[in-house]
Amino acid sequence: MVSESKSPYLRAVLESIPAYKPGREVVGPDGRSIKLSSNESPLGPLPSVREAVSRAAADLNRYPDPGAAELVTRLAAHLGVPEEHVALGAGSVGLLQQLLEAVGEPGAEVVYAWRSFEAYPLLAELSGVTSVRVPLKDETHDLESLLAAITDDTRMVLVCNPNNPTGTAVRERELVDFLDRVPDHVLVVLDEAYREYVRDPEVPDGVTLYGNRPNVAVLRTFSKAYGLAAVRLGFLVGHPSVTAAVRKTLVPFAVNHLAQAAGIASLDAEGELLERVETTVKERERVREGLVAAGWTVPPSEANFVWLRLDEDTLDFAAACAREGVSVRPFDGEGARVSLGTPEENDVFLGVATAYARRR
Repeated sequence: MVSESKSPYLRAVLESIPAYKPGREVVGPDGRSIKLSSNESPLGPLPSVREAVSRAAADLNRYPDPGAAELVTRLAAHLGVPEEHVALGAGSVGLLQQLLEAVGEPGAEVVYAWRSFEAYPLLAELSGVTSVRVPLKDETHDLESLLAAITDDTRMVLVCNPNNPTGTAVRERELVDFLDRVPDHVLVVLDEAYREYVRDPEVPDGVTLYGNRPNVAVLRTFSKAYGLAAVRLGFLVGHPSVTAAVRKTLVPFAVNHLAQAAGIASLDAEGELLERVETTVKERERVREGLVAAGWTVPPSEANFVWLRLDEDTLDFAAACAREGVSVRPFDGEGARVSLGTPEENDVFLGVATAYARRR
């Protein structure tokens, strides 16, 4: 006879951690559904990338190369760094989890700006690391305050550049000064998921900064500009002590066969892909100009989205968008992040935002 028992013992912290909420889809008039809530590319991978994935699908019964050697070689050559300075993961968020597992121990702290990427606090808590949140200043990172928040217990500082969800970016001079003043025992992670969309020449490429700084690592992803969000592929550039640790915390075969094939083919087609990125950049400027003309205050964005500070009107604005079949990403009491879609999708959003501004 099986005796009645309590539930299995699980970590108490799980009761306080909300599940990650992906951007949702809504349906409006005539079945219209425009998803501007997840920072996805509105355009899928190029035909050559689809063909590569299709060919790779013939080998789904086989395990992938655990080290993704060919992709690592290609990425290293593309970035101009040694192969041992490149590590892979299931998206840049997967790599972040790997990094937190590498530094996490009782009493360890991770410092980051807030608001920033909503996965930061979730992953920190799951890793048993204490979050230290530093408020944004003028919708961007306050590097002086981040520096002041570092203690002997700090193991990592996250700098999301451009920042998600505000789209703002830290310039080179202030970032270099910050990096030079961070203690050597603290790993600084430059989260550059939106690097391909940056057009401000004063916003640095993290790969040019990490070389003589063993405590700096750079995160990138194929999810955004490369249109590969579904296959989960990201990479880290850092010194061997960091990349070796990240490889140890990678779940075996987490970078799957299709992802490896898609990544290699995307690098082959990079010129075409970046032409499409330029289209998104132009839409970003057009949408921002349209919002400003309608009376909105919109910080300059270097990403594939724009940010509207709405405070207590945030959920009401999101509901107004949803009624027209447009989903945005609201952060209750703060604002809404709106991804860039196709020109036609962006026009629908601008119509809703303009009408809402007139009623405010």
